[in-house]
Amino acid sequence: MRNTVFAVLLLFMLIAAVPVSAQEQKPETIAGKMSFKLVRGVTNIGTCIVELPKQSYLSVRDQGAIGYVVGPLKGIGMTLYRAFIGTVETVGFLVPQPGYYDEMIDPEFVWNGWEEKRVEHQGVNAAEPVAPDTDKKGE
Repeated sequence: MRNTVFAVLLLFMLIAAVPVSAQEQKPETIAGKMSFKLVRGVTNIGTCIVELPKQSYLSVRDQGAIGYVVGPLKGIGMTLYRAFIGTVETVGFLVPQPGYYDEMIDPEFVWNGWEEKRVEHQGVNAAEPVAPDTDKKGE
């Protein structure tokens, strides 16, 4: 009796674990995503060195003079990171991870992300003129 209950519970858990809304992808869609992941990985390996001037430029633009020190350090780190991610994507292009062949680094390519940094001031309004005090006491 105990084995029967265990078997039924195990069967129920296995049935519940099957994804209900799993879509079947066409083979050409899967092959396209795999090949794009491979190309993205090889491209990131080949262009990783561009992170050095990119991070230097962005740091100076956004942080001012301190960017001359921080930028090259960020550039070296991002160069190594982009090369590592490119290698992982190139070697594992057959594996649908992370997500479903999604990119592992943001921005996806080194030439993205050069746009102006948006600075949004929260709750700060433009300088408003202060009305002169017309109620002069003591005169």
